[in-house]
Amino acid sequence: MAHIIVVGNEKGGAGKSTVSMHIATALARMGKRVGVLDLDLRQKSFGRYVENRRAFMAQAGLDLPTPNYHELPEIDQSELKPGENPYDHRLSAAIASLEPDHDFIMIDCPGSHTRLSQVAHSLADTLITPLNDSFVDFDLLAKIDGEGKKIQGPSVYSEMVWNARQLRAQAGLKPIDWIVLRNRLGAQNMVNKEKMGKALDMLSKRIGFRVAPGFNERVIFRELFPRGLTLLDLKDIGISSLNISNVAARQELRDLIKAVDLPGVEPDF
Repeated sequence: MAHIIVVGNEKGGAGKSTVSMHIATALARMGKRVGVLDLDLRQKSFGRYVENRRAFMAQAGLDLPTPNYHELPEIDQSELKPGENPYDHRLSAAIASLEPDHDFIMIDCPGSHTRLSQVAHSLADTLITPLNDSFVDFDLLAKIDGEGKKIQGPSVYSEMVWNARQLRAQAGLKPIDWIVLRNRLGAQNMVNKEKMGKALDMLSKRIGFRVAPGFNERVIFRELFPRGLTLLDLKDIGISSLNISNVAARQELRDLIKAVDLPGVEPDF
């Protein structure tokens, strides 16, 4: 059985596609067979990332380790069982086609609540939730008092994850390993960082997730997207000397892979 990694939250701009692409490409570079799905059927940022990569490789004459991107299959309405949701059928068909030939399946969810995203969360062996280091984003997980010190209750996304956990338990599946990434940390505002850190620690014990370091805010990530590249590809395109920021970013990726702790994976880059 392929290990299913879902990258999701219900807010755009948290870096989900960047995280998805870097993890998927890192796994491919480690010799893992990785299939990827993009459930944002409108914007398809993750899908566009992979398409950009393939176009760049063709233009540059390179063969870089690359995850296998698949579109959700179209279905014939006559194939649906009575009362079956067509999106459920499309997602299950995609998973079934990928599982036999892949070690990992990476699913990137849209920054909104959709039926596809809801179902994908219930399939997750590992759930990664990138979160900007801001109480605006924290509100997605839980309601907190004005001082940022007291958790008042879970919010909409946490409730969806709880429902996904219940569905998995009823089906006899192992629990979701939920990881919240502190993404896009800035160099300033140490007071906010400290408050966010304490709030996430409190909430993690209450609703059951692990906190891991994500990516700092760096220009390099915006520059890599048009060519579909990741931090691990820089030497392959002729950049032999990395600047301090790029070296630090590679270390952030290494720390992220270690923190996610996927089965049979030990970063070797």
